[in-house]
Amino acid sequence: MALIWDVVGAIRQCSRSACRQSAVATLTYVYAESTAVLGPLATYAEPHAYDLCTQHAGSLTVPRGWEVLRLAMPSTPPQPGPDDLLALANAVREAASAAPETPARHNHAQMEPPASVEGTRRGHLRILREPS
Repeated sequence: MALIWDVVGAIRQCSRSACRQSAVATLTYVYAESTAVLGPLATYAEPHAYDLCTQHAGSLTVPRGWEVLRLAMPSTPPQPGPDDLLALANAVREAASAAPETPARHNHAQMEPPASVEGTRRGHLRILREPS
């Protein structure tokens, strides 16, 4: 089970630039109340939330006059439950059974070059005819 946690944790990295550590906490801001909320890692990555590693979560500072609300952090990472494992297995089965789509092919032989004089410039492009 620990292997699954390590793989999942590696997907969400710390939001701080140049930090390659796995995220363990999520930071959100409540601007109307001048409050920063630091809690356990959110289930989903949100666009206005920041995932932080242990080091950056511990050394968090906020602007003067702001309050930091630190929610209780679990002492051990949550283990995947039966529902999580079933959802993962179903997703793998669905991806494996999906038929790969073939890209549409275009027949380039039917295309004719525009009627123009060889070497004519159109903006930054130049039309050249193939030698006969």
